[in-house]
Amino acid sequence: MTDNVLSVRDLDVTFRANQTKKWPWSAPGKVHAVNGVTFDLAAGHTIGIVGESGCGKSSLIRAIAGLTPVASGEVWLDGAQIDYANRADMHRLRQSMQMIFQDPIASLNPRMTIREIVAEPLIYFRPDMDAAARRSAAEQMLDRVGFTSSQFNRFPHEFSGGQCQRIGIARAIVAEPKILLCDEPVSALDVSIQAQVINLLKDIQAEMGLALVFVAHDLGIVRHISDEILVMYMGGMMEQAPAGALIAKPLHPYTQALLSAVPIPDPRIQITPQVLEGDLPSPMALPPGCLFQSRCPKRIERCANVRPAHLTTGNRAVTCHLAERVEV
Repeated sequence: MTDNVLSVRDLDVTFRANQTKKWPWSAPGKVHAVNGVTFDLAAGHTIGIVGESGCGKSSLIRAIAGLTPVASGEVWLDGAQIDYANRADMHRLRQSMQMIFQDPIASLNPRMTIREIVAEPLIYFRPDMDAAARRSAAEQMLDRVGFTSSQFNRFPHEFSGGQCQRIGIARAIVAEPKILLCDEPVSALDVSIQAQVINLLKDIQAEMGLALVFVAHDLGIVRHISDEILVMYMGGMMEQAPAGALIAKPLHPYTQALLSAVPIPDPRIQITPQVLEGDLPSPMALPPGCLFQSRCPKRIERCANVRPAHLTTGNRAVTCHLAERVEV
């Protein structure tokens, strides 16, 4: 695992469900948010995690960052397993893994200037720096993401959503992390601003050699920034492959449905999005067979009762009975 800056092994995340119990001694229900997710991430690379809302994407990266308890599984950073109960490990984890959040405005302290916001992580991670050094470092980062010195003393409410996300990026990289965990960082932005933020992230990644975990529900956005794509459904891994291979030849029916919904900016090309019918299974009682069976247009008889194996060949993996009949 030493070749990868981040390794996740069979990660499970469950939440206690608030429900009325049949008997006082009945065990509380559990919501299965993440089920057996495994992947590796090298420095300078990006893995995109895509799926519908509620598929477990955000729960996964919050568990990796130690913000959500892990039911089982392992997280490795630079070849060492992270012990979330150890305060020293948590300090290293916080500096090595920084997050960029979905709502850029809500993630910033409205009572602090943007210079104070960007400098704040250095108080915790760089106690050797004095106030002047922190101030200088914050200004350099703000300048890097496109702000001028006349804007450093302004407050977050004076900026647009795209500018606030740039402030969040500056705050995340000022501590010189190794990994950025991006929790749908462009979903709240206009399309034109989304492209600017993605290009900024790619430029910073190239300069600093950062690894990125990029979460989104739009496969069209994910494919432009990712080296590898992981498709999730109901907390499980449906398909995992290099971005180019997955876009060119999606093997799982769920990936095919997501790809059909990506708009193509060419009026001469007409693609009818594939509508998925059927009901979602309950995350408190996952089906014994395939997680996608209730909505899959290609399901076969064994999908109802037999959980498909996670087939891996080379650098591709897919969890589907139909994939057993094709070359992965």
